[in-house]
Formats: sequence, structure tokens, C-alpha cells
Amino acid sequence: MPIPMPLAPFHPAVARWFERTFTQPTEAQRLAWPAIRAGRNTLVAAPTGSGKTLTAFLAAIDDLVRRGLDAGGLPDETAVVYVSPLKATSRR
Repeated sequence: MPIPMPLAPFHPAVARWFERTFTQPTEAQRLAWPAIRAGRNTLVAAPTGSGKTLTAFLAAIDDLVRRGLDAGGLPDETAVVYVSPLKATSRR
């Protein structure tokens, strides 16, 4: 079964995981993925619950999967750093 856009640029294993886990990409994901995958600095401003965190992480996961499958695998180094927005984690 072919992988639909906008998941087609992702590694097939990553795209299939997404399809099995979620109904469809959110608008934030569809709009941001091309810029993120192109390596451009990207600001995703969207409501809570719109998939912003996974928007960034899926591109990072895809890169790690691809690099892990290359000859030699992943080097022993930090490749992804996530900084949680403090406002989102603070109590009022």
C-alpha cells in the first residue's frame, strides 16, 4: 500500500508507524514537515494538542532511523536535544 503525502518523504517504517498510531497528520505537521526536513529553522505556533512536539520529533526520529540503517550505524553521540517550553510545564 503506497504511503500518502505528506508522509511519503519519511522512511517507510516511520511513515507506517505514524499511520498505525494516528488518524492523519495535523495541519501543523503537514505545514511544518517540509521546512523541518529541509533543515530550515522552523517556528510552529499552534494550539495545545495540535501535535507540535511530534511535528519536530518525527523528523528527528526519521533522521535517526535513516542514519542507524547506514553502514556503521549511529555514532555514540547526542543527536537530538529537546527543551520543553517552560510555560507549558509550569503550574498556575
